Amino acid sequence: MRSLFLVLALALAGCGNVSHVSRAPAVSYSTAFNEARPLAAGHAGLSGSARRDNAAAIDRLLAQLDDATLARDAARLPAGDPLYNFAGRALLRRGLPLPHAFDRGDVSFGSANRPPADSDGYRPPLRVGILLPLAGSQAAAAASVRDGYLTGYYGEARRRPSLRFYDTSTGFGAAYARASADGNDLLVGPLTREEVDTAFSNDASDVPMLALNRGNKPPSAGSAAFSLSPEDEGVSLAQALIDRGSRAVLIIAGSEDVQRRTAQSAKLALERRGVRIIGNLAYGTQMTDALNHSDAAPDAVLLVLKGPQARTLAPQLASAGLASLPRYASSQITSGTGKPAEDAALDGIIFPTETWLVRRVPGLPSQASAAAQAKTAKGPAARLFAFGYDAWLLTGHLEQLAQNPNASVSGATGRLSLDGFGNVLRRPSWSQFTGGVPVSLSDGAR
Repeated sequence: MRSLFLVLALALAGCGNVSHVSRAPAVSYSTAFNEARPLAAGHAGLSGSARRDNAAAIDRLLAQLDDATLARDAARLPAGDPLYNFAGRALLRRGLPLPHAFDRGDVSFGSANRPPADSDGYRPPLRVGILLPLAGSQAAAAASVRDGYLTGYYGEARRRPSLRFYDTSTGFGAAYARASADGNDLLVGPLTREEVDTAFSNDASDVPMLALNRGNKPPSAGSAAFSLSPEDEGVSLAQALIDRGSRAVLIIAGSEDVQRRTAQSAKLALERRGVRIIGNLAYGTQMTDALNHSDAAPDAVLLVLKGPQARTLAPQLASAGLASLPRYASSQITSGTGKPAEDAALDGIIFPTETWLVRRVPGLPSQASAAAQAKTAKGPAARLFAFGYDAWLLTGHLEQLAQNPNASVSGATGRLSLDGFGNVLRRPSWSQFTGGVPVSLSDGAR
């Protein structure tokens, strides 16, 4: 009997050991991830300012992490974890690869009856409705977007969708209703932030949409939003400064709405990554005193100014001993330039730009050639022309970007990818003033 008890005891002990071995080890995350996970879990149930504040809190926590820790913790998240969308976006903004694709469900951005995708991921919809204001105050901007889109469309030799334009200038709601009822399997537009919010006011659009702006509401499930927003540019500027190793930045910005939004976005992105803002100065024609009375020395300067403003500021930066520092600027630096003798004062300044404005893009004529043929591609309108061209590229590649981790397309405005929230992320090209002329920088040179 005693031997029987001993056998049973050993058997039970063996079962206990097997159970212990088969238990999955606990996953260890950084403190920031542990704090961010419950915030992300409740994010979908929030709306309005509470949702924006919650997203900002998550971004602040993730910004504390170095690249290796962020990538490691993101890879450890289980499938479907709501924090992955935030972590993946942070990785993409830093130019880092995703460990796996975002969980989007069955997202195709077009009819299931389409032919399969080509080897480069091109799989356009069958019918596309384009929602743009064809009259009124937004008509000029819309014309540049339209012509860029059509240039890409007619330059594509493969299968193309049928197109139909819907005028939103007489009311977005009516145009959207017609476009949804006409059998389109993708809508492109609208153009204003207010109309985008209207389009995404419901949890799901009737038809998948590529919105051409970004408002306060996130894209509906199965839709995407593409924008050349000042906020996105601010994030790109901040990342460029961080990549360069800057730890103390002086910001000087103009008073226009676009300038304020760009500067504020850059400031927040820098602070979240632990970069000290030495000063956040409002531009003035006489700034010598302000520049000479800083409490600490910056290691880089960010100028959110137009060309003439920066030219006026240049000698004052020199007198304050700041001209030799790395100087970055927003894309507005090119506004009001074009005379090399005068613009030599801007030499050394690095700024983001649309790829097409500084070098050739496959499938597009040069910017100078296009401008000679159409006023919608000339001067400041060229940026919107490039934006329209990229809207066409996205039309045929959204499914690829949505379903393949680390997929991207090289467009006229930069390299485009899609985050887990349906927002198109853009990594711009970079240029530097040399001899009073913007010169394209090779990848990684900034």
